[in-house]
Amino acid sequence: MNDIALIESRGEARVDSRTIADQLGIQHKNVRELLTKFSDDFKQFGILPFQTEKLDGSGRGRSERFALLNEDQAYLLLTFTRNTAKVRALKVKLVQAFRQARSGQVITALEYLPGYHELHDRIHELAKDSANEKFVHMNLNKLVNKTVGIESGQRSKAPLSALAVAQTVAVNAMSEAKGHHDGYEAAKRELGKLQTVLIGSVG
Repeated sequence: MNDIALIESRGEARVDSRTIADQLGIQHKNVRELLTKFSDDFKQFGILPFQTEKLDGSGRGRSERFALLNEDQAYLLLTFTRNTAKVRALKVKLVQAFRQARSGQVITALEYLPGYHELHDRIHELAKDSANEKFVHMNLNKLVNKTVGIESGQRSKAPLSALAVAQTVAVNAMSEAKGHHDGYEAAKRELGKLQTVLIGSVG
């Protein structure tokens, strides 16, 4: 089983440089030094985003600097290391992890995105004359998120099938609405019913 956990950053699958260090059994500072020394090489394959995280998770104390590498950058990093058995094994794991991520992106495109665009096209039709149209879009997104039990910014972790169903329910609920207020209330009512069903299926 593949044990490489990827992170979604700006819609792209990336791997934490600390994960690579752990898999290779080396200190993370050695990986970080390579990334810094050859940063121009890595940047040829995209933005090289470094982040800082408190080691104790409390927001106080020492911080650790790490990078989120895209697929090409991860493979490039491994070319700067000796081709040992561990390095070869990690290459295999990375190939599998990024392949799975791409498969998930295909599912997203086929199952989730069409419904997302249909929902927001319908919202635009109902709210295009309102100065608060952007808030109508935001509120419907929050409603869909609440229905499937996620917070804002967590859609990449949500079950795509549930999101797709929730979006379809919202679009159908707003089909007869004359304005965005009526549309929102109709969507809220029907999504509430769906939420009850989803909670019951989990329980």
